[in-house]
Amino acid sequence: MGVGQEIFRYKYETGENSYLLILFSIGSSISGLGIQTWRFKLCPNMTQRSVCPRIRGIGVATPSSRFTQEEVFSLSGYTNTRIRKIFLNSDIDYRHFYFEDAPTHAEDSNQLNERFLKGAIRTGCQAIRSCLTNAGMAAGDVDLLIVCTSTGYVCPDIGSRLIGHMGFRRDIQRASIVGLGCAGAIPSLQRASDFVRAYPGRTALVLTVEICSACFYVDDTLETAVGNAICADGAAAVLLSTASSNESCHVGIVDFQSFLDPNQLDQVGFHHRQGKLRIVLSNEVRNLAAPMLQSALEVLLQRNSLNRSDIGFWIAHPGGRKVLDNVQKHLGLTDDQTQFSKHVLRNYGNMS
Repeated sequence: MGVGQEIFRYKYETGENSYLLILFSIGSSISGLGIQTWRFKLCPNMTQRSVCPRIRGIGVATPSSRFTQEEVFSLSGYTNTRIRKIFLNSDIDYRHFYFEDAPTHAEDSNQLNERFLKGAIRTGCQAIRSCLTNAGMAAGDVDLLIVCTSTGYVCPDIGSRLIGHMGFRRDIQRASIVGLGCAGAIPSLQRASDFVRAYPGRTALVLTVEICSACFYVDDTLETAVGNAICADGAAAVLLSTASSNESCHVGIVDFQSFLDPNQLDQVGFHHRQGKLRIVLSNEVRNLAAPMLQSALEVLLQRNSLNRSDIGFWIAHPGGRKVLDNVQKHLGLTDDQTQFSKHVLRNYGNMS
């Protein structure tokens, strides 16, 4: 969703009135490795406004502590020159991490989980406030709160804890989406879209928040080194409704499409080691993303009577330099078409 905000900012600065957009993400789920694609149209004169879920506001937040890749490498405890090259050749300049005290790589599992909880609440609240402000709405206007995360587990969940922090109504509906990894944002958005379609006039808020630094784990494998080299902390929130408004521009969500391959379940995710979350990030992910995206994309475009040339802007989850490069090459996209994803990767890293 952070990439989406870059698209919206570009639109407002350039004054463009209408475009189509595809958003996709790749990650693990109970069904296997999955691709989600999302198409929406931005148009001031959209037809069927009363039944079309529309994005009323977006908010993003990152912790205040920002580090260069060289700084993160020094803090991580690595000394291997090969791993240092991975950090510095990632096309990432900066990442944000949630720390209350001086950063250390010596935290135990209890400390990591406590940092996840505090970071998710604080960063999530910031994203929600920004979203509500942008929408010109209050917490009391929200009917459904969906919270998506993969980098920690707490009970009561993050959403329940946010009710008191944010002043949500006591009768608000809640849903938690946990463990979908990089693919989690789009299924969460789809559930919110389903809700406002089913209950016209009601409002749904989706929060995705990840404190990836709370999953810090070091061993002698390359996949943990890559994960530690690219992942970062952040949150994004989006507000949906079908209610009419006097806003000059409305983002309408049109369609979704998934593609799941259960045979690839072990390629990406987390394992538990000594009470900590250890990233699973196969080297094959960079090659799997583009063909799987192609499978979902073809169905989505055909169902909506569209060609690739009809898509004015593309959003790709900034999962890493090689993932983005392979997707760009496979789909024949230009540097201009992937500029927003690469901008977010360079300045924030992979926040999922």
